[in-house]
Amino acid sequence: MARLAIVGAGPAGAALAYLLARRGLEVTLLERQTDFAREFRGEGLMPSGVDVFHQMGLGAALDALPQARFERVEVFLNARPVGAITVAADAPGIFGARIVSQPAMLEMLVSEASRYPNFRFERGATVRDVIGASDGRVTGVVADAVHGPLEVHADLVIGCDGRSSVLRKRAALEEHRYPQAFDVVWAKLPMPPFMAASRGGRLYIGHGHFALLFPSHDGRLQIAWVIDKGLFGDMRRRGMEAWLLDMANYVSTDLALHLRNNLHAVTHPFLLDVTCGRLERWSVPGMLLLGDAAHTMSPVGGQGINLALRDAVVAANHLCDAASGGETAGAERWAAAARAIEAERLPEIVTIQKMQQRPPRVLLGHSTLGRLLLNPLGIRLAGGILARTVMRRFAFGVTRVRLRV
Repeated sequence: MARLAIVGAGPAGAALAYLLARRGLEVTLLERQTDFAREFRGEGLMPSGVDVFHQMGLGAALDALPQARFERVEVFLNARPVGAITVAADAPGIFGARIVSQPAMLEMLVSEASRYPNFRFERGATVRDVIGASDGRVTGVVADAVHGPLEVHADLVIGCDGRSSVLRKRAALEEHRYPQAFDVVWAKLPMPPFMAASRGGRLYIGHGHFALLFPSHDGRLQIAWVIDKGLFGDMRRRGMEAWLLDMANYVSTDLALHLRNNLHAVTHPFLLDVTCGRLERWSVPGMLLLGDAAHTMSPVGGQGINLALRDAVVAANHLCDAASGGETAGAERWAAAARAIEAERLPEIVTIQKMQQRPPRVLLGHSTLGRLLLNPLGIRLAGGILARTVMRRFAFGVTRVRLRV
């Protein structure tokens, strides 16, 4: 039986583990956290991501998780409403965008995989290094587990351990990066009554500032305040109250009042150091990287989870094919599968990453086009173009991804 070790139980790792275990492969999934809720995790699930759950036969299980529906965004220019953007239209049998509890989603995927006796899950296992054969091929990983040191041997090690991937560092693969000029401060506040009944969010745009607010799965208001890179240290020194008071100067009167009245009710503050890049090559002999470990996505368009899930589907297709040869599926067969996965996924990743670079420059007014568009007519024009082109591709993906195993 083919043995695979997956490092990282994020969306790519957990979904891939379920798909491979379902097909009878021996799968060990290692996750350094003992509780999925301990880390900041994105929550935006687009129709392309929802579609993956339907293809996996887990659509009903997804529907049962804590979530909020997300249909449209009201756009404000310098605190005045100027229009709205539809986030994602429904597909047949699939509601558009959702804000889903990622810890609950990951627990569900692990629970589904655990139904199979060939699946093993190690919580609290921090991978420190890889195990190498005499020919340089990776043959497993070494981890610090809850009950002591742990070695896991495998025909293929799959790194899904995120943007700070240990396995990516061990592989020493070259990375192409897009320079980013902004970071995002995330926080949650009580949901204001004037937004509680809506299935949508608000986008505030002005010269040098940008904020997105939307309902979270827990009934609170999620705030994403975009700042120039390097400013978070100053914001942290001044404190969260000062940050909210600053933000209140740029938003509509109703929201400004809500911010000022809830200065002490902020929860889950987190700085997202925005990066965007991809490895030039996703594999070395015996090891494959997926998700953020292979391609770190900007938060623009809420693509991270969705692309990771689509990575898992494509990987499952090729890895199950490689494993179908049983004992004859040697090192070259796994290497060929890894190359095929990269070749199939790379066009979508490259396209999406290029698309993610323009909106921040335009919305923050850091380009000539941005400065020209920062007026009501320009915002409506840009919103229409975004809804018809960019947002549709963010919502449904660029390439066709179909599970066939």
